[in-house]
Amino acid sequence: MPADAPPLRTADFDFALPEDLIAQAPARPRDAARMLVVRQDGIADAGVRDLPGLLRPGDVMVVNDTKVIPARLHARRGAARVEVMLNRAEGGGLWHALIRNARRLRDGDTIVVEGAEDCTARVVGAPEGGAALLDFGPDQGLLAAALEKAGEIPLPPYIARPAGPTAEDAADYQPIFAERPGAVAAPTASLHFTEALLGAISARGVARATVTLHVGAGTFLPLRSDDPRAHNLHAEWGEVTEEAAATINAARAAGGRIVAIGTTALRLLESAAGEDGTVRPFRGLTDLFLLPGHRFRTADLLMTNFHLPKSTLFMLVCAFSGTERMKAAYAHAVAQRYRFYSYGDASLLERAA
Repeated sequence: MPADAPPLRTADFDFALPEDLIAQAPARPRDAARMLVVRQDGIADAGVRDLPGLLRPGDVMVVNDTKVIPARLHARRGAARVEVMLNRAEGGGLWHALIRNARRLRDGDTIVVEGAEDCTARVVGAPEGGAALLDFGPDQGLLAAALEKAGEIPLPPYIARPAGPTAEDAADYQPIFAERPGAVAAPTASLHFTEALLGAISARGVARATVTLHVGAGTFLPLRSDDPRAHNLHAEWGEVTEEAAATINAARAAGGRIVAIGTTALRLLESAAGEDGTVRPFRGLTDLFLLPGHRFRTADLLMTNFHLPKSTLFMLVCAFSGTERMKAAYAHAVAQRYRFYSYGDASLLERAA
C-alpha cells in the first residue's frame, strides 16, 4: 500500500441490499445470467452471453481450474460434537481447518467423522481463533472416501438450505473448468460458463490460460475491524504454470488484454506478477489482500459476481475499478434487481486508469 494512501474504513464499503436479491439458485442455463458492464465512461446492462462480443481477438481469458470438495464434516470427540470445515491441505495428511465449537477441542484430542467412523483426526496444537490443525494420517484415500461418503458441499451461509445442500447444488456449485480438487468455495464467476459460451469465445480469437487457486473458507469470514488493513486473509494455495505464464505474457506483448475470470484468478495473477506486470510461474501460498490504493499490474478486465457489503471482495472490486464507480454500479444493480452473490448475476469490470 502506498505510504500516502488515504485512510480506509470498513463502514465506507457498506451498502443496502434487499434480502430477496440474494440468489438461492443459479440461472438456467448458466449463461442466461445478466451481466453489468462497468467501464470508465459508464455502465451498461448486458448478459453473460454477450461476453464474446465484449472481448477482442488476441485477448487472453484467465480461468481458475480449482474443484470444490465436500469439505464440511460433522465430527465428535466423545459426546462433544463439532463441525469441521477443511480449509487448506498442508501435506502429509495435515489440514488447516475452521472448527465450529473449537473450544471443545484440546491439543492431542482425536475426533471421529460422523458417517465415516473409520476416519479420525488428531488435533495438533491448541485451536486458535476458531481454527485448528488436524492430522488425518498419511492415508489420503481414507479421507477422500470419508469426504465422498459423509462430506457436504460447503455452500455459503447466505444460500438457505435448512436440510443441507442438495444433489442439485453438488452440480450447480462446481465450475465447468473444475479439474484440481482442493477448494472449499467455488470461484463463482466461472459458474456462468457453458460449452456453447466457451465455443463462441474461442471463435472470437480469445486465448485461454488456466491457473489454480484453491479457495479457502476464509472467503466467508467477515471483517471485524474498523480498519480493513487490520484484517488478515487466510493464505490459499495457488499455482501459475510456465505454460500459463507464457500464454498470458505473449498475449500482453501482442497488444491483447488480460481478462481475469473471478477475483481468485486476479489475486493469483497479482501475486505472481513482477513490478513490470510480467506474470511469472508461481507455486505456493498467497494471502494478498487487494484494497483501494493497490496498483494493479496484470488484468485489464475482471469478470466477477456481486459481493457482500463490507466484504474483502467488494473492497477488491473497488480497488480495481474505483470505489465511487463501484458504489454507483452496485446501486444501479440493486435498482435493476440484479441477483447477488454466488448463484447470482455477473459483472464485467474495466480497470481504473
